[in-house]
Amino acid sequence: MEDRPKTEPDSMDETGEPQSGAKTGKAKANAASEAVAHVKPNPREAAVEALMRLAAEQPWNDIEIGDIAREADLSLADLRELFPSKGAVLGGLSRIIDRAVLEGDSSDLADEPSRERLFDVLMRRLDAMTPYKPALRRISFALRGDPLSMLALNGVALNSHRYMLAAAGIDTEGPLGRVKIQGTVVAFARTVEVWLDDDDPALARTMARLDREIRRGETFMERAEDARRLTAPLRAIGRALMERRPRRERAERSADEDPAAAI
Repeated sequence: MEDRPKTEPDSMDETGEPQSGAKTGKAKANAASEAVAHVKPNPREAAVEALMRLAAEQPWNDIEIGDIAREADLSLADLRELFPSKGAVLGGLSRIIDRAVLEGDSSDLADEPSRERLFDVLMRRLDAMTPYKPALRRISFALRGDPLSMLALNGVALNSHRYMLAAAGIDTEGPLGRVKIQGTVVAFARTVEVWLDDDDPALARTMARLDREIRRGETFMERAEDARRLTAPLRAIGRALMERRPRRERAERSADEDPAAAI
């Protein structure tokens, strides 16, 4: 009598019925898919994404904090722990965009002029913003008449563009560092105004505006550097006068306290 080849025993399903190996593999795959589906996304990102979905469909001023919480599947308590306001949730988008840009590889531009490096970084930023373009178009229109919100968003933009300049290998420290960052914020904001209405896949108008803004910024910084060098002697005299004044005031106070010191 020939030995029959051994086969692995069928596994049993939840009803106790035998289950073939193929079915077992399929069941495991389905279980893995369900496990992945039940993993909740990062709650901060979930809140930002929820706001962007809502803003793409309805006016900015109609969106309430409760709407964001429901859309993100968060409780109000959880959302409060993450963000203090609707504007702060919007500011959170900037961090998502920052990460998308900063994770990119810019090594191939290391030998390019700083203008080209910055152009590439800011175009990558626009690419990362593209999925949110419908929402950003509505939000931009709504916030044009809200100077307080624009001022708050400028502070968020300063932090982001400090990293954008770093990614482009441009120094932001020193006396003119803040000027560079604020100038980049303004240049990018002007470019975004064009980008929001630019539906051409090649983004020709957007790229032309960004190139023009970067060149304008370069010219301004060159003039600022020249002005700083020219005023260096005057600033040195001013510092010397400011240093002498406290010493004179201390001497006068000493004379008032000790009349003998004035003799």
